[in-house]
Amino acid sequence: MSVWEAGVRRSPRHRGRARGSNSNAKLRRIHSTNEVEETLREEEKERASQPDQPCHQHQDALLSSASGWTNYRGILNLCVVLLAMANTRLVLENLLKYGILIDPFKILSVFGAYDIYSWPNALLVMFSNIFILAAFIIEILLSKETLSEGLSKFLHFLNCAAILIFPVAVITQIKPNAIGAFVALGIYSILFLKLISYAMVNKWCRDKVQEERDVRKRPLNRRIRAKSEGGITMANGSIDTGSRFVQYPDNLNLADLYYFMLAPTLCYELNFPRSERIRKRFLIRRIIEMLFLAEVMLGLIQQWIVPTVANSMKPFSEMDFSRCLERIMKLAVPNHFIWLIFFYWYFHSCLNVVGEILRFGDRQFYRDWWNSETITYFWQNWNIPVHKWSHRHLYKPMLSYGFGKFTAKVVVFLVSAFFHEYLVSVPLQMWRCWAFFGMLSQVPLAYAVHWVNGFSPMYSNMCVWLSVIIGQPIAIMMYVHDYVLQNALEAGAATT
Repeated sequence: MSVWEAGVRRSPRHRGRARGSNSNAKLRRIHSTNEVEETLREEEKERASQPDQPCHQHQDALLSSASGWTNYRGILNLCVVLLAMANTRLVLENLLKYGILIDPFKILSVFGAYDIYSWPNALLVMFSNIFILAAFIIEILLSKETLSEGLSKFLHFLNCAAILIFPVAVITQIKPNAIGAFVALGIYSILFLKLISYAMVNKWCRDKVQEERDVRKRPLNRRIRAKSEGGITMANGSIDTGSRFVQYPDNLNLADLYYFMLAPTLCYELNFPRSERIRKRFLIRRIIEMLFLAEVMLGLIQQWIVPTVANSMKPFSEMDFSRCLERIMKLAVPNHFIWLIFFYWYFHSCLNVVGEILRFGDRQFYRDWWNSETITYFWQNWNIPVHKWSHRHLYKPMLSYGFGKFTAKVVVFLVSAFFHEYLVSVPLQMWRCWAFFGMLSQVPLAYAVHWVNGFSPMYSNMCVWLSVIIGQPIAIMMYVHDYVLQNALEAGAATT
C-alpha cells in the first residue's frame, strides 16, 4: 500500500490525533508570540524608568506606508489653496489684459435671435412632431394587426433614418445659426434614440401577448391558467388580471408617448416610477441654479475661452508645437471648469427640473464618475440615460445575437463617436472627424488605464482625469482652427 493510500485510509482515531497535533502547534505559536510581546512590554517599561529619560522608540516615518498614517487632510487643503491662488492669478491676468468682456445680453446674438437664419432651427424642432406621429401610427397599426412585423420594421427604419438625414439636409442647404443648429440636432438625436426604444419595447410587449395567446390555445393549459390567475376573459380573448399597471396595448396613446418624449430618460417603459407630488422648494432651487449657472458659463466663455482660443490661431497655423502645447494647457483649466459647471447644470439642475415637473421618479442621472479608476467606469456613470439606452437596446441585443462582449463594446463606442461627430460637424458645416476619432481612441485608452489600475487605482483615476481635462481642449482647438481657416478661404474666394 502506498504512502498516500495509508494516509487516506487512516482510522478516525489517527485523524483525530493529527488534528490535535495541529491545534497544539497553533497554541504553542500563540503562546510564544504572547511571551515575546510580554517580554518587549517589560523591556519598554524598564527602559522608560532609566535615569537618562529616553525619548525614542521603534516607529516608522510618518509618510512611509508602514506607518499606517492616512490623515492627509492638511495636504489636501494645501492643494485647494494653491489651486485657488493659481486660478485667481489667471483671472487677474485675464482682466488686466482684456478688461471685462462679459455681456449678459449677448446670448441673444449668439443664438441668432435677431437673425432670420435662426428660424429654420425653430421650424426643425416643430417639424419633429411629424416623426413622432409617424412612429405612433405604425405602433397603432401593429396593435390592430393590420400591419406585418416585417413591414413595420422597414417603416420604423425609414422613420429613424429620416430623423437623422432630414435636419442635415436643411442645415446644409440653408446654413442657419450654428448654435441653434446644434440645439436642434441634439433634440433630433434624443428623438432618434427614444423612438428606437419605443419601438423595441412595444415589440417585446407584442411578443409577450402572442406567447400568452399561444398558451391559451391549448385546452388543458387554458383551464389551468384561468384557474391559477383567476382572471376574467375579455371579448378579445385576453385575460383581465385586475393589475393596476398599464398593459399593452393600453399604453398606445398620444399622452403616454409625449410624456415619454418629454421625460428625462431615453428608455421607454409602460409604467414609469412616479413621485407623489411636485416639491415646490426643490423645483425653485433647481430653476435658480439653471438661470444662475447658465449666466456663469456664458460669462466664463466670453471672458476666458474666446480670448484664449483667438490667441491660439497663430501657433496652430504655424504648427509651433511648444506654443500649441502652452495654449492647450492654458485652455484646459477654464474649459474643464466650464465642463464641470455644465455637468451640474444639465444633469442635476435641468433634468431634475424636468423630472420634478413631470413627477418622474427615477432621478439617477449620474453616479460617482469622479471616482472612476477605468475609462469604462467613467463612460458608464457620467451619463446614466445614455448608458442605460446603450446597454438595454444595443449591448444586450448584440450579445443575444451571438456577438462577443468586445465587439458589442466597440459598437457602442462607434455609435457614440458617430453622434459626437454628428453634433459638431453638421452645425459647423465641416467634416473633420476629430470628435469621431477622439471617441474611438477611448477603446485603446481604456485598456491602457486598466493596465495602470492593476498597479495603482489612484494613478488610474489620475489618468482618467487627465484624459478628460486634456482631450477636450485639443478637440476645441482643432475644430476652431479648421472653422476659422475654412471661413477665411471662403471669404477670400468670394472676394475674388
